[in-house]
Amino acid sequence: MNCHDTTITVRFNEVDSYRVAWHGHYVAWMEVGRNELAARFGLAADQLAEAGYLGPVVTLELKYLRPARFNERLTVRTTVRRNETPTLEFRSVILGGDGKPVARGVTVHALTDLHGTTQYRLPAVIAPRLEQMLAWAEAP
Repeated sequence: MNCHDTTITVRFNEVDSYRVAWHGHYVAWMEVGRNELAARFGLAADQLAEAGYLGPVVTLELKYLRPARFNERLTVRTTVRRNETPTLEFRSVILGGDGKPVARGVTVHALTDLHGTTQYRLPAVIAPRLEQMLAWAEAP
C-alpha cells in the first residue's frame, strides 16, 4: 500500500506546559497530511468545494502512543482506504524523529453538496478522482 509522507516540525507554540505537543495539534497535523495527499488527486478541501462538494469529518479516531516534543521533526504518513459507502477514509501514522510511531489516526469524511445535503452516491466529478487515488494507494 502506498502512503504520502509530510514532514512537520513541532513548533514552540504547539507545546503545552508539560513541554510536549498539545494533543489537539495531532489532529491538525493529520489534516495537513490528508490535504497534501488528496490534493494530488483533486480532492483537497478547496478542490472539493470548487467542484461543488464538501467533505466534513464524520469520524475521528486518534491513538496517542508517545509525546512529540518541541523541534522534533515528524513524518505524517497518510493513505486512503476503500469503503463501500460514498465516503473518504484516511489513515495516518505520525512518526517521530526516530522513526517510531507517535500516534495513529483515522478520519472518515462524508460528501455533501455546498448546502449540506449528504451524497449517497459518489458524484460523477468526484468518483474518478477517488478511484485514481485508491488505485495509487492500493498499488504494490
